[in-house]
Amino acid sequence: MVNMRRAALVVAAMLAVSSCGERLVYEASTDPTIVDNSPVTTVASDTNLDDDPAPDADIGTNVIVWGECDTSSMSATSSGTLECGRLTVPFDYDDTSAGTFSLFLTRRLADGPSERIGSMLVNPGGPGFGGSDVAASAEWYFSAQLTDRFDIVGWDPRGTGESTPAVDCTEDYDRFFGIDSPPNDAAAKQRMIDLTQEFVDLCVENNGEMLKYISTEASARDMDSIRRALGEDSITYFGFSYGSELGATWVTMFPDTVRAAVFDGASDPNANGFDQAVAQLKGFEQQLSAFLADCAKRSTCKIYNDGDPAALFDQLVIDIDKNPIRVSSDRTPVTQGVFYTAVVQAMYSNTLWPQLETALANAVNGNGAQLLALYDDYYQRKFDGSYGNELEAFLAISCLDDPEGSTIADVDADIPKFAAAAKRLGENFGYGYACALWPYRVESRVEVTGTGAGPIVVIGTTGDAATPLASTRKAAKNLEGGVLVIVEADRHTGYGLNICVVATVDAYLISLTVPENETYCK
Repeated sequence: MVNMRRAALVVAAMLAVSSCGERLVYEASTDPTIVDNSPVTTVASDTNLDDDPAPDADIGTNVIVWGECDTSSMSATSSGTLECGRLTVPFDYDDTSAGTFSLFLTRRLADGPSERIGSMLVNPGGPGFGGSDVAASAEWYFSAQLTDRFDIVGWDPRGTGESTPAVDCTEDYDRFFGIDSPPNDAAAKQRMIDLTQEFVDLCVENNGEMLKYISTEASARDMDSIRRALGEDSITYFGFSYGSELGATWVTMFPDTVRAAVFDGASDPNANGFDQAVAQLKGFEQQLSAFLADCAKRSTCKIYNDGDPAALFDQLVIDIDKNPIRVSSDRTPVTQGVFYTAVVQAMYSNTLWPQLETALANAVNGNGAQLLALYDDYYQRKFDGSYGNELEAFLAISCLDDPEGSTIADVDADIPKFAAAAKRLGENFGYGYACALWPYRVESRVEVTGTGAGPIVVIGTTGDAATPLASTRKAAKNLEGGVLVIVEADRHTGYGLNICVVATVDAYLISLTVPENETYCK
């Protein structure tokens, strides 16, 4: 299994917020997409900034070409006025001869022009998920108070979505992600390493030099290019999940350009890779224990097992390891690796617990179809059997962002530590050689401080598996002006879950009314 243990699996927040997503468990969502088939009309953006230097090649074109959106591929279409466009930015801001990215953007214009405050940049997480869809379906994510007052601007970060070039490694996910994990012997482990190397080689072969230029820091520089092209002296930002890390990097690098920023579902961006991964592992294990405890209290639970669903769960793991469940001849069987992926997918929100309950009960009876469906959701498998590029981009960005790197020996040495940290998920979580074999690294990462950026609202939920509250609290403390808002919920990200958090966050974004630190929304 080409597992990415060093980057917490961060949900694209589509799953987390559509009810109004350390980076190393990777996530899935129902995701409305936008395809740009070149604009029908073009309008150059205003680039007349009093305090900024004249646009030049060193910071990209500083012109967004806006036009009509191709709505035919959108699974969700905004009720507002949409524009789609592109902005050219350099591979390397210090060497503009290296090449360029064409960033794809979507802008949903404010519903109340007379009340318009400005633009709000948005990012759904990942890394690897495009943000253009967030703007396209902004009313799914944000209150009417925000869509009235802000132009919601989402973009597909470099290497992702409809921005070009975009990371693309393979369509054969079952080959690389469906194999058994954890391996049972040395031969199985070597097969995992060999498959991971094959996957990494495909990524390098199919993407080349571009993989060197898709770091979080580079995307933060793109945010400033977008701000300039929009003609805003300062700008507002709302980031979910990994979008919090991207935002924290941006506010640290460009503090004078921050009007307001919200980070929902944040993890500690300054933690080292191992500590990030262990924090997330404990979060998933905690939610799995909560799922099993909830089932033990309900005789109607489909895996009740005389009040001991945990014993049924543990036995099912053993049985699947001995005899993977074949669902169809053209798909991976439900191996232990597929099983654990399905379980992790269901831990992002307790709204998925009934689906997992049914999947486990059916698996006991030899039917693995529902577990395979959860596995497919995790990897963003589409109805036609194809995949987007979210996973490949996730891995490429996550591994590039790790200046410390790792080796196969490092991974092996840490596996017992993961197993000790979480009895059910730990060993599987520990296996993952992708970043150890990844050929590219940044020299260093920006230490997040937020110095000079002003108050920043950070949201955490009490039962967040992907970005546990303890890690979110550290993320807020890293920021000079960090203010934590806590939402009581068993899910990843908290905005939109109740009136308290919506009113608190909206007051900050609209009126710059800063809430009390540790505001608790029940």
